[in-house]
Amino acid sequence: MHPAPSVIIFTTLSGLGFGLLIWLGLGMPTVTGWVAFVFFLIAYALAVGGLLASTFHLGHPERAFKAFTQWRTSWLSREAWAAVAALIVMAIYGAGLVFFGTRVAFLGWIGAALSLLTVYCTSMIYGQLKTVPRWKTPLTPVLLMAISLAGGALLAGQVTEALILLPVAAVVQVVWWVKGDTALKSSGSDMASATGLGGIGQVRAFEPPHTGTNYLLREFVHVVGRKHAIKLRAIALVLGYAVPVALLLMPFGHLLALIAVAAHLAGIAASRWLFFAEAEHVVGLYYGKR
Repeated sequence: MHPAPSVIIFTTLSGLGFGLLIWLGLGMPTVTGWVAFVFFLIAYALAVGGLLASTFHLGHPERAFKAFTQWRTSWLSREAWAAVAALIVMAIYGAGLVFFGTRVAFLGWIGAALSLLTVYCTSMIYGQLKTVPRWKTPLTPVLLMAISLAGGALLAGQVTEALILLPVAAVVQVVWWVKGDTALKSSGSDMASATGLGGIGQVRAFEPPHTGTNYLLREFVHVVGRKHAIKLRAIALVLGYAVPVALLLMPFGHLLALIAVAAHLAGIAASRWLFFAEAEHVVGLYYGKR
């Protein structure tokens, strides 16, 4: 699929922001006053900034509020409600830490749970789609939640947890790629099923359905070269996981911590670009693109 910058920014930043909110809700790190304010400012800037970026992918951003009306059937709507609930609860919880130096534990736990639920709802926007076999797997929500928790631990300065969760997220990422590479073939969809002509005989593309491009080709048919995909996967693994782990194993320093976060952010952005660019929508079969 077309890797739109707005959606890449949204999934990368919001996942990291809500990941940090999860750890703050659990009381890790234990902060109050201005230190707590800075942590919450970073978390909200990432989470809210990512959510706002997602609206730029809409044809009519001014209608984004309508997403709240379809919560019974839409994971996008459920994500919107979960995000608002998480941000409100964490704002109340954060106010106690910043202004009164008091941690209301049960509010933090609820906020952490709602933040994790938000990431899960985001993942299910993609994980529910039968038309994209690479996404239609239980590993999709596992991957996005693992990355969110690992990135949040890194931002929260939870070194021990980050050293465990970053390698775990890396393993899930690799397994997701490996399974995804055969997902379209294993789905049973091919040109015969796409055209409905399989009963006649072997089906192959003779000519394109039309001479020009269209919305489907622009949005749902994006082909990335295998060589480029391998390079980007290596970049994602090295920057997103290996570099932060290596830096965390060194004596603590604020500069090293900043570099670790920046490397992780860059690596996750690369993996998220591949998340969309490698997603083979079955409509591509009709156009002979798969």
